[in-house]
Amino acid sequence: MGNRISLCMIVKNEESNIRRCLASVMDVVDEIIIVDTGSQDTTPRVALELGAKVYHFPWNDNFSDARNLSLSKAAGEWILFLDADEELTTESKKVLLQLTSEENVEGYFTRIINYIGKDGWTETCPDLVFRLFRNKPEYRFRGAIHEQIADVILEKNKQATYRVAEDVIILHYGYLDSQIDQKDKKKRNLTIIQKELAADSDNNLLKYHYGIELYRAERYQEAAEVLIQVANHTDPNTIYFAKLLRYIVLSYHSAGQPAKALEVIHLGLQFFPNYADLYYYGGLTHLTQKQYAKAAEFFSQAIALPEQPAQYASFAGVRGFRSLYHLGEIAESFLNYEEALHYYLASLRDNPNFQPALERIIVILEPRKNPAYTRECLEKVLDLGSPQAKLILSNIFFNQKAYQLALEFLEPTSDTASVPEEILLRKAFCLVQQRRFLEALILLGEFTPDSPRYLLAKFNELFCFWVQGKKRKVQVIAGELRDLGLAEDTDNILKLLLKSLEKRKAVRKICLGQDGIDLLLDLLSRLLDLNEPEKANELYKKVVPACLVERQWDIIQLYHQYGPVERTVELLKEYLTINRDGKAHFLLAESYQELGNFVEAEQHYRYAIEQDSDQPRYFIGQIRLYENWRRKITEKNLAGEQHGEEELP
Repeated sequence: MGNRISLCMIVKNEESNIRRCLASVMDVVDEIIIVDTGSQDTTPRVALELGAKVYHFPWNDNFSDARNLSLSKAAGEWILFLDADEELTTESKKVLLQLTSEENVEGYFTRIINYIGKDGWTETCPDLVFRLFRNKPEYRFRGAIHEQIADVILEKNKQATYRVAEDVIILHYGYLDSQIDQKDKKKRNLTIIQKELAADSDNNLLKYHYGIELYRAERYQEAAEVLIQVANHTDPNTIYFAKLLRYIVLSYHSAGQPAKALEVIHLGLQFFPNYADLYYYGGLTHLTQKQYAKAAEFFSQAIALPEQPAQYASFAGVRGFRSLYHLGEIAESFLNYEEALHYYLASLRDNPNFQPALERIIVILEPRKNPAYTRECLEKVLDLGSPQAKLILSNIFFNQKAYQLALEFLEPTSDTASVPEEILLRKAFCLVQQRRFLEALILLGEFTPDSPRYLLAKFNELFCFWVQGKKRKVQVIAGELRDLGLAEDTDNILKLLLKSLEKRKAVRKICLGQDGIDLLLDLLSRLLDLNEPEKANELYKKVVPACLVERQWDIIQLYHQYGPVERTVELLKEYLTINRDGKAHFLLAESYQELGNFVEAEQHYRYAIEQDSDQPRYFIGQIRLYENWRRKITEKNLAGEQHGEEELP
């Protein structure tokens, strides 16, 4: 019996993917069969160049028909089928050849790693898929979408035997956001499945796929309802039952129904007591409910579980970096930063590419206030030498407004022509925030009118001169910006900056829209970072107060971050005349404690707890207030005793 392998694929407009896919199997398959369903790009030509046999098939909304055409053209004894947005790992090739030598196996389930999310920042989800089987004329796909052949083979051959080949690994990029958006997969898949269900409404497997597609389309409540129906008619021993339960949990969780999510989790754990994903999502659900002890229990249980069976399709990190990260969040909620760092570091060790953990570590280190200490700490746990690491850290520091470190971690730019404009602009921004105005202006001068970032560069140039009080320069650049054609809000911000340089005290206030307020908040943040609170206050006072009502909390947070604390107190008292919420009372209590006004601080901690008793940080803040208060009283009494002793003869 021969063991030649035919790769069979159906494709449409896959020029960005097909070369990678075919290159991954060139030296392991004996022929490549491509069925093109209507490409309007260079996909067929690329396939031909790479040695494929290309057949054209008019698309009829039926994947099985297209796949079966490819099978009919295959000459090999074995069929391997892949999609163009997949590739076979190098390590799988030798194993694949060994599998086709087995005489008593009709097909194999292989391991697939699904990449999910955005290009450049992805998550992985492994699964088992049936992709390798013997080529026989009676073995044909069935189903217009999520087409099946494993069950067909069993129907045709009652003695057929399948095996799991976890060492054959396929990488799948089709769930990346860019791939889904580009192909409009959500709409296409739902349309085809709905059509199939209309003709076969009792098909439980089809309903299962329909529920998952509803979940991917963010129609969570509908997904939960469909998947519950499927679960009620599915044997718990079915290979996909564990995944089905997880999708029900995810649907309820995403639909904002935590009680129902937890109900399914507890039921699911009766069937699968070691299913880490259920413990993880149980922890996540309890965490969103501010049930911290329960959440910690579930996350800890997920971490303690053994390696998951392949049919669970367990999400990456539920037994490691994800659960550890959320345990760090819980520790932060209790203001236990030492324990939080412990968990975040463990999360990062489990997955060095898990950026959220790194971001929280840096937040705790307060890089804007403690740049040298932050760098020293990071050098102990990270390799800061690679360009990629430097760029990631620079981005994090920039987002956290630690501009000194953001600048340090940017690569030197002696040859600005080779530096991406985005990086160049960011470096100029950081230089302005370090008051290195001349260096910043030199970099900003590199931008030409045909650059998409020219407007931003000119605005930063104007800001640079405005901070220095150079009225004439500001007026000239403002004119140049207006010649480019500005949106109303951007023009109003220019008016605001120009009016602030005028000597007149009575200036008409300006009303800003949402974009203008966003730009104003950015200016206030930069001015406070530059230790220019008076300039920030002047801009703030020149805006119609009614325009700022909805963003008042954002403004308060800026002043809380930068100071002065007295201004934060003023804004919080004003905010609390309209909004009586716990977070504002807590922040006011923290501010009063910083000013040494313990009586007022105690009052507002009490108010915060009354408003939101589920926040442990409010109680801990109050406890720390009493500890500080007692220490101050003790120090005062001791000082008085010492002073009295000095007066004794």
